[in-house]
Amino acid sequence: MKKSWLAIITVALFLFGIAGCASIPKEHEGAGKGAGIGAATGALAGAVLAGEGSRTEGAILGGLVGALIGGVIGNYTIDQKKSADETASSYKYQSSMGTMIRIESNSADPYAVRPGGKVDLLTTYAVMAPNSYTSVMVTESHEIRHNNELVGKPTLNVNHKAGTYSSNIPLYLPANAKVGTYQVITTISTGAGSDSRETSFIVQ
Repeated sequence: MKKSWLAIITVALFLFGIAGCASIPKEHEGAGKGAGIGAATGALAGAVLAGEGSRTEGAILGGLVGALIGGVIGNYTIDQKKSADETASSYKYQSSMGTMIRIESNSADPYAVRPGGKVDLLTTYAVMAPNSYTSVMVTESHEIRHNNELVGKPTLNVNHKAGTYSSNIPLYLPANAKVGTYQVITTISTGAGSDSRETSFIVQ
């Protein structure tokens, strides 16, 4: 039910531009405001959808320009895949190491898509902290380039406790998206450090 309600909010903001928060339930005001900012820059920002092990703080910010202008950033989703203890065991993490972030994988699915299609930007990353009960502010940033020109940078700030998380940002391409290879540089950062990986997809 929550997913359907947020989808309705997202579509309404896209169609009508910046919308006031008066008609948005209190618990979704932050996501609604973020979506309004995205619409104002010509690209829809996705509301955060909460699920098992998910967090609801924040919304995607950052527009699409150049080769992707007119495209849409869909609903952001995130799920916790491993607990703090499981993650620490995988990396042989000790609390003396401080707060750490590691990207385990990132990809664009599908790799090849036609104009007007959808590409899911998928990232799995580990968050490690000395206190597994303390939330860490994590910034997810996905820099999209075409012919070395920046054409989009969806970014999200979210609070995570230690663990391993998988996130998905659906990118709906405009019908006139330029063909070619698009590089996606994903950076996950905290106040203590960051990790980056690059992937790509092609529009044909």
